[in-house]
Amino acid sequence: MNATVLEASHLARHYRVSRGAFAPTATVKGLADASFRLEAGRTLAIVGESGCGKSTLARLVAMIEPPTSGRLDIGGVDIGTADKSALRALRTDVQIVFQNPYGSLNPRQTILDALTEPLALNGRGGNAAARREAARAMLQRVGLRPEHADRYPHMFSGGQRQRIAIARALMLQPKILVLDEPVSALDLSVQAQVLNLLVDLQQSFGLAYLFISHSLSVVRHMADEVAVMYLGRIVEQAPRDALFDNPLHPYTQALLSATPVADPERPRERIRLTGELPSPFNPPAGCAFNPRCPLAFDRCRRERPELEIHGETLVACWAANEAMSGRTL
Repeated sequence: MNATVLEASHLARHYRVSRGAFAPTATVKGLADASFRLEAGRTLAIVGESGCGKSTLARLVAMIEPPTSGRLDIGGVDIGTADKSALRALRTDVQIVFQNPYGSLNPRQTILDALTEPLALNGRGGNAAARREAARAMLQRVGLRPEHADRYPHMFSGGQRQRIAIARALMLQPKILVLDEPVSALDLSVQAQVLNLLVDLQQSFGLAYLFISHSLSVVRHMADEVAVMYLGRIVEQAPRDALFDNPLHPYTQALLSATPVADPERPRERIRLTGELPSPFNPPAGCAFNPRCPLAFDRCRRERPELEIHGETLVACWAANEAMSGRTL
C-alpha cells in the first residue's frame, strides 16, 4: 500500500454573498462536505456537473483558499493549525495546473523566467545558472526543446503551453499535483498527448494526482479511484473499474449513461435527468439530488443520506442502500 500524502476529513468551504442592496447576505456552500485520502503514485478523480464544487475543492487542496471547516492533512500536517513556516514548506509539496494554459502564464515573462521563478522565490536550485539549467532540463522532460526557454507564451500552441504549465508545476519537485480540467481546453489529439505525458511523469516521479474533470472518458483513462460530487458533497466514491462497471448512485448512473462509447453494438440506455442543478442558495431538504432522481421516495425528501460502504464503493443514497440490502422501497 502506498503512503498517504493527503487526507481530507469533512472539508467545507462557505462564502458570504451579497444578494442586492436591500437583501440580506446569504451563505453559499461551495463545498459542503468532502472526505478522502490520496496516496503517492495514484490518481483520485473528482467528477460532476459544473457548480458541484470540483474547482472549490481544488483551490482548498492547493491552499489557495482556507477551508471554512473540516481538516486537511498534507504530509501528516494539519494545515489548519500549521504556522506560516510550515505552510510555506507545504505549498511547495502541492502544485496546481489550471484549465487555461494561456491564462496561467504571464504573457510578459519568458518561459525561462516562468520556470526559474518558483526556484528563486523558494531559495532552491542553487545559483541563477543552475536554475536556468534545471528549467531547460524540465522543458525537455515535458517534450519541448531547450531553445524554447527564451520565447514568450503567445509563441506556443495550446498543447505546448499546457506542457509549460506542467513543467512549471514540477520545478519545486512536489508530491501532489492538482490538475483542474487540464485538457478540457485542448483539441482531442493534443489531449491524448498531454494525458500520456501526465501518466509518464506520475510513474517517473511517484506523483499523486487530484484530477478534476467533467469528462468521464478522460477519467477512465487516468484515474485509480473516482469520487462523484453533487452540490458540494461526494455522493459516490469507488475504485475506477468498480464505479464504471457497477455505479450505485442514480446520479452516477445518469452521468455514465451520457458518456459516448466506441462500440456501436453495446447496448446503451440514456438516463435523462429532468430539471436543473438546485441553487446552492437554497438546496433542497433531504438528499440534494431528490428533485431530479427517478428513484426518490419519501425518506429521500426528509433525510440526507451519509456515505455507506457497499463492497468497494462508498455511496450516499437511500435507494441504493435499500437495493443493496435486498429490501423493496
